[in-house]
Amino acid sequence: MAEFSLDLNEEQRDLRDWVHGFAAEVVRPAAAEWDAREETPWPVIQEAAKIGLYGFEFLATCWADPTGLSLPIASEELFWGDAGIGLSIFGTSLAVAAIYGAGTPDQLVEWVPQCFGTVDEPAVAAFCTTEPEAGSDVGAMRSRAVYDGATDEWVLRGQKAYATNGGIARVHVVTASVAPELGSRGQAAFVVPPGTAGLHATRKLKKLGLRASHTADVFLDDVRVPGRCLLGGREALEERLARARSGQRASGQAAMRTFELSRPTVGAQALGVARAAYEYALDYAKERVQFGRPIIENQAVAFALADMRTEIDAARLLVWRASWMGRNNRPFTAGEGSMSKLRAGEVAVSVTDRAVQLLGGAGFLRDHPVERWYRDAKIYTIFEGTSEIQRLVISRAISGLQIR
Repeated sequence: MAEFSLDLNEEQRDLRDWVHGFAAEVVRPAAAEWDAREETPWPVIQEAAKIGLYGFEFLATCWADPTGLSLPIASEELFWGDAGIGLSIFGTSLAVAAIYGAGTPDQLVEWVPQCFGTVDEPAVAAFCTTEPEAGSDVGAMRSRAVYDGATDEWVLRGQKAYATNGGIARVHVVTASVAPELGSRGQAAFVVPPGTAGLHATRKLKKLGLRASHTADVFLDDVRVPGRCLLGGREALEERLARARSGQRASGQAAMRTFELSRPTVGAQALGVARAAYEYALDYAKERVQFGRPIIENQAVAFALADMRTEIDAARLLVWRASWMGRNNRPFTAGEGSMSKLRAGEVAVSVTDRAVQLLGGAGFLRDHPVERWYRDAKIYTIFEGTSEIQRLVISRAISGLQIR
């Protein structure tokens, strides 16, 4: 009988401790400053690059883990340090995942190194898919890509919303419709090389949380990219469009493939935020004395902390299961990837809310980091699929019906 164990192996424990050390020693001390400045923390990104935490080699090592747990483990620890800085470091991975998932080997070699830059001059990348009228409804995408055979170029037009690293990225990966009549099945992904004319972002968006991570709307005004910038290549695209037009079942489309790869990892990020708030609230409850005793001796406080820990551990098991399934090509027959992101995101919101409540008036002040974690947590019920969309995915999976 095969052995079953939830123990981490030596490499995973070393990874956890290494990333945790960076989060504790570099990220946390800088978190409040960069949150207040609302700027990309380039010095911290450079420090991550120096130790090998920022770069494709790190991601490739995590992706190679046969258990699928290395990336969620690293994500939880880094985002335990700070979610805004964490996303500044890991935000590039979404664009890289799009190239990795849809690109050819030659495209990986050409574009992935440019996403990260160098240790001395790190760069970031952006994955641009959400639009003002096409968030959860990916099929409503209005951005268009038209092929110009005379120059072997694709011409991109449209607007993207809420793009992490949008406008400051060296490499932008953009999804656009090439066959609007096919809806989401007529979409493709393109790399927009550095310095390409016509791509611009007018302003950095001001956000409730994740303030150290750059977010912007991206505009595509007759952006011309070489034919080689179509991820997967022209031949693969034509074959996919032909299958769609003949009514054959789709194997997925550009944006959703990327999200499917990333949802458990996003859940792990949420867990990092939740765990940070829980640990801080636990320490506070042990030290805060009211009516002559620490407040943790009050059953209401103790039970709240017990619930917080239970919810975090339960959500982590969902994240680990989905990560293992994804790495080992097990189908998400019940929407397991969405389950993990749904539960972890809602746990982050509930745990940070309770942490603020347990600290009372102190929790409402910037003197304590729980208010920042409270602000950061909310995005995890919104981006990469809202909680409602995750429930829709799960309900469709378990019912076999296209529930509206």
